Amino acid sequence: MIVESVLGNLAELTEQERSGLHLERIALSGPELRRRVQRVVTDHGTEVGIRLAERRELRDGDILHREGRNAVVVSTLPTDVLVVAPATIEQMGFVAHSLGNRHLPAQFLGPGAEFEGLPGHDGVMVLQYDHTAEAYLREAGVRFARVERQMEVPFRHAEHTH
Repeated sequence: MIVESVLGNLAELTEQERSGLHLERIALSGPELRRRVQRVVTDHGTEVGIRLAERRELRDGDILHREGRNAVVVSTLPTDVLVVAPATIEQMGFVAHSLGNRHLPAQFLGPGAEFEGLPGHDGVMVLQYDHTAEAYLREAGVRFARVERQMEVPFRHAEHTH
C-alpha cells in the first residue's frame, strides 16, 4: 500500500465514528514524523509506503488509509524530554537565554499541561533530553523533570543565521 495524503485525524471524528474502527497503528518517532517519504510496517505487519505529496508533518492520530471500518493511523512514540518550570520571570529569561544559545529546539506549554513531578507551574519549556542542559539546570537550581512524553508536535530546529 502506498499513501500519498493524510485523510484526516482521529481527533476530528466523533466518539461514535471512532468506536467502531479497527485500527492498525504505525509507530513513529519525532524525526520520522517529519519525513515525506518512508517505508514502515504497522503493528499488524502490513507494509506501508508513505510518499506525501504535500510538505507537512505527520501527527498522532493522522489517518493514512481507511477502508470501511479499518483504518491505518499514525501513533507517535514518546520522546525523552526535559520539562523546565522556572520559578520566576527572571529565572525564565535567564534559562531561555542560556539554553537558546545552545540552539536546542524547544516547545512551550501553558499552565494546563500536566507533568509528573512538576505540579503547580505557570508554564513550561520542553526540550529533547540533552545531558548538558540537564547538568546546567541542576547547577542553576531550576526546577525541572526528565520524562517520557508523547509530543503533539515533533521538535525541529529553527532556521536562523548569525
